[in-house]
Amino acid sequence: MAASSSLTLSQTLISRAITHHGSNHSDRITLPGFSLSTLSGRSIKSSSRTHLTVRKHRAGLGPVRAAAVETLQKTDTSLVDKSINTIRFLAIDAVEKANSGHPGLPMGCAPMGHILYDEIMRYNPKNPYWFNRDRFVLSAGHGCMLQYSLLHLAGYDSVKEEDLKSFRQWGSKTPGHPENFETPGCEVTTGPLGQGVANAVGLALAEKHLAARYNKPDSEIIDHYTYVILGDGCQMEGISNEACSLAGHWGLGKLVAFYDDNHISIDGDTEIAFTESVDTRFEGLGWHVIWVKNGNTGYDEIRAAIEEAKSVKDKPTLIKVTTTIGYGSPNKANSYSVHGSALGSKEVDATRQNLGWPYEPFHVPEDVKSHWSRHIPQGATLEAEWNAKFSEYEKKYKEEAAELKSIISGELPTGWEKALPTYTPESPADATRNLSQQCLNALAKALPGLVGGSADLASSNMTLLKMYGDFQKDTPAERNIRFGVREHGMGAICNGIALHTPGLIPYCATFFVFTDYMRAAIRISALCEARVIYVMTHDSIGLGEDGPTHQPIEHLASFRAMPNILMLRPADGNETAGAYKVAVLNKKRPSILALSRQKLPNLPGTSVEGVEKGGYIVSDNSTGNNPELILIGTGSELEIAFKAGDELRKEGKKVRVVSFVSWELFDEQSDAYKESVLPAAVTARVSIEAGSTFGWEKIVGSKGKAIGIDRFGASAPAGKIYKEFGLTVENVIATAKAL
Repeated sequence: MAASSSLTLSQTLISRAITHHGSNHSDRITLPGFSLSTLSGRSIKSSSRTHLTVRKHRAGLGPVRAAAVETLQKTDTSLVDKSINTIRFLAIDAVEKANSGHPGLPMGCAPMGHILYDEIMRYNPKNPYWFNRDRFVLSAGHGCMLQYSLLHLAGYDSVKEEDLKSFRQWGSKTPGHPENFETPGCEVTTGPLGQGVANAVGLALAEKHLAARYNKPDSEIIDHYTYVILGDGCQMEGISNEACSLAGHWGLGKLVAFYDDNHISIDGDTEIAFTESVDTRFEGLGWHVIWVKNGNTGYDEIRAAIEEAKSVKDKPTLIKVTTTIGYGSPNKANSYSVHGSALGSKEVDATRQNLGWPYEPFHVPEDVKSHWSRHIPQGATLEAEWNAKFSEYEKKYKEEAAELKSIISGELPTGWEKALPTYTPESPADATRNLSQQCLNALAKALPGLVGGSADLASSNMTLLKMYGDFQKDTPAERNIRFGVREHGMGAICNGIALHTPGLIPYCATFFVFTDYMRAAIRISALCEARVIYVMTHDSIGLGEDGPTHQPIEHLASFRAMPNILMLRPADGNETAGAYKVAVLNKKRPSILALSRQKLPNLPGTSVEGVEKGGYIVSDNSTGNNPELILIGTGSELEIAFKAGDELRKEGKKVRVVSFVSWELFDEQSDAYKESVLPAAVTARVSIEAGSTFGWEKIVGSKGKAIGIDRFGASAPAGKIYKEFGLTVENVIATAKAL
């Protein structure tokens, strides 16, 4: 972004491409033949053939007159050095003041961070959510002071000087790892290593998918890149391999990853545990690989690598940038001691002297400040030009523009929920996984942003959108995503899709027990407020013969303990439809739908509206909110509670049966509503659920009884297992009578 704010869109794109080009400091570079009409914001390939020459532009020197070929000058190298040291010392000073943090990565990665934010990326600091911005992800999130320093210099309101000074403190906008919900300008929440690069794959997938659906030959309305910095720790975590394997398979050419190759992790030199050839691995994954050998001062090497990466359209690119962790620290650079703790006052002073930095803590020199200040008007210009371009697009393609607008804004189409199917007790019994597929296919017609798939289990999870094909390298407009057996990567990629654009609604599926493989990604979904719908089938011992390795026991309880997530276990068709309605409406929290393999009847009394309350009455023969007994069931066990209630009523008992689809939704209801469903005076309560009884004491009380499974399951037909574990009508009746 070295062009001045007065340039037209085409001129800005030219200057961006030119300013970043080259592997040396020469004022003159060569470009292949071009015309303004061929530019789309991508870099121009270098060529040994000389078709025309141009001069680089010194950023911030005022407007450039419109011409077919612009005369540009490069930014003074000494100012670049000064800017990079500003980034380093903002990070050093913040970590020092907090006496907590990771200064090593920001010190080593400052050059690539500077070049990305100052020269390459398109963004608007005053509107961090401008749709067509380039995305940046710091996968090595412990080095977050790098990103905070860059956001501060670029003029983001979310990171003022006082925010840098309150790094890692209560209530600050600069937490210990990047958090998208806390700091505008941070696209995703990173920290657990490998999650960020997997999120970046999701962001790049979203761009490719939307571009394929909405771009036209005369209007490339969606055109942005995803950049990510990852470290050795990210490379070691298995999730990065899962996600990067998919990125290569999908040919995500607008994904550019910078590997901070500094050979240091918390325990010391990576030689102790990590000696593989990362280059070879990524080539095998289908990536284009570039090695920048001097990441400390080789600015033109970094620029040339980015230029090359952007010229490769059919593959993601890994740029291995060899850096020195803690660069500039005379006694701690290139050591684990600079990785995760403050330098200490003596070493800070020594580093200031070593890098020739005479300024007080948190000082931004005026020439650096002036240089970076152009990003505010320039960003506004980029957005205004894109808005004008979209207006023209809207005139030509009204239907597509309206649909894209709804995806960008996150506004749900009017009446979308009417697409959900409805059921009656006369509807045939069916597994809730099958009912889920009916809901997904109905919603796909009403929600243009619904996309998703399964971890190699689509035909078992029942998650295929039948009217669409597969999202693949050459068919990116399709909406079925084939994740392969990569549960962890799948969850994190879906987080990236959800955080790319508010109206994208990703779902992903596997067997419920395999949430163990993706729990870290699900936790990040909850933390970063990503609306991901987790379609988890085979939700209990009801799957039968596959046995305890595949039978979830503790999983319902574990997700009920997780903040900001909805754990939903529907019992039939209406409850499944209700679960999907809730999942779509909750824009800032993920949902898990636990679905059965076995067929279940459509029960009288269930409803979509009941699901929205979390817990509700499905049958009751008492009056005055005073039943003798309350039976509570979820999912496949609601049928058992329902039948037990009918039998007890034959004996003259006043019995209420309650469906408890979602504890979280029930907790959010008013005290009056909760009392109307579970009156405090009624202590005779029995719950039945094919899972751990942990937590049910909160619902049934000290005088009630929870029927469940507090050991691992077994291999046998489902009916036999249910009988052996006491998940039967007979046991519910006997337990109720004993209270």
